[in-house]
Amino acid sequence: MTMSSIMARFVALVGGVALQWRKLQGDAPAPAWGGAPVVPAAKPQGALPTLKMPSARGWSDGQKPVAAPGLKVNAFATHLKHPRWINVMPNGDVLVAESNQIAGRPRTVFHYAMQATMRRARALGDSANRITLFRDPDGDGVAEVRETFMEGLNQPFGMALVRDTFYVGNTDGVVAFPYVAGASSITAPGKKLVSFKPSGHWTRSLLPSPDGKKLYAGVGSLSNIAEMGMEVEQGRAAIYELDLTAGSSRIFAGGLRNAVGMAWEPNTGVLWTVVNERDGLGDETPPDYLTSVRDGGFYGWPYCYWGQTVDDRVPQDAAMVAKAITPDYALGGHTASLGLCWVPAGTLPGFPDGMAIGQHGSWNRSTLSGYKLVFVPFENGKPSGPARDILSGFLAPDEKESYGRPVGVVIGPDGRSLLMADDVGDVIWRVTGA
Repeated sequence: MTMSSIMARFVALVGGVALQWRKLQGDAPAPAWGGAPVVPAAKPQGALPTLKMPSARGWSDGQKPVAAPGLKVNAFATHLKHPRWINVMPNGDVLVAESNQIAGRPRTVFHYAMQATMRRARALGDSANRITLFRDPDGDGVAEVRETFMEGLNQPFGMALVRDTFYVGNTDGVVAFPYVAGASSITAPGKKLVSFKPSGHWTRSLLPSPDGKKLYAGVGSLSNIAEMGMEVEQGRAAIYELDLTAGSSRIFAGGLRNAVGMAWEPNTGVLWTVVNERDGLGDETPPDYLTSVRDGGFYGWPYCYWGQTVDDRVPQDAAMVAKAITPDYALGGHTASLGLCWVPAGTLPGFPDGMAIGQHGSWNRSTLSGYKLVFVPFENGKPSGPARDILSGFLAPDEKESYGRPVGVVIGPDGRSLLMADDVGDVIWRVTGA
């Protein structure tokens, strides 16, 4: 037996003991959801992490997620390698970024435990570093054409087309490439517009402004609560604004531990994002969240959470805590809400205006959460009611295995469907009315 396997078993044992101990402490708290959630008091877990993550199984032949009543789901594309994000081009081409987190050197027993857990769930490993193009010429909801659109990238994630330029969010920065309408591939060299620090939260989502003059990019923190100091976190935990005309960039909003999906609320023109919050304070503390994003706004990380609730594990800055903005809508603790897409009323039957959210699912709480594609209704530019499922059934009944994990979500080329990336099932799922 290798030293690595011995350590993996030791870490699993420690994590399992910690998990059972916390289950004995009492009933699990109620899920923290909505605009006025009840966020339980913090219960710092110390050096013993709570680790519970299902092993990645994938889907059996003919098996698929469970669609909400009135909806149906089919596989639009299969046999990908860890598909994370989707972009639909004006001509209906569907681009899928295939990439994964790459393991770094574990800094503590907790980081070793986290990496061992994530490997088992296929959330850590080799990265394909490519973007694949799919086409559905006959419009039957299943892609018949598959091409390699780009390759040799650096953990690509976000994608955006603005006029004749295609932008890619690599983990180390945003790169611009010339694009010819209808092209099946891009081979021309790109131009880096801005550099980001890699590692840690590695995804770099992109969203152009409605007028095409600016580009927004999400950059997550390196660590959980800045435990390696704030110097290494400079320029992170933020949403950037790139001025495509001037060639400049700036931090648009900060204190966002890991802002991934972004979307415009079209009636107000306000930018929204979903954020993954910190670990180690309990199953529901703090909740991940959906929020509007103010220019110059600060959302608390690492000093505080859900407004001005101080995290005592972090050296404090009272001035930063005082300016922290309370998010708009809680999405449950550790749901790993990543994908975000504005869904106009009528896109799916029975669904009003709102946001679709791909919840990748928890790995560090005693009862699993997330592992769904959910919908939050909107009225007058704000969330207006409880969330409802669009797709579920990504977990085995005993929660020891996962068939899939939701990530990016977009409106399909026909305007009457949603496409969702599943990076464990290696599938792009398509949801439509039944």
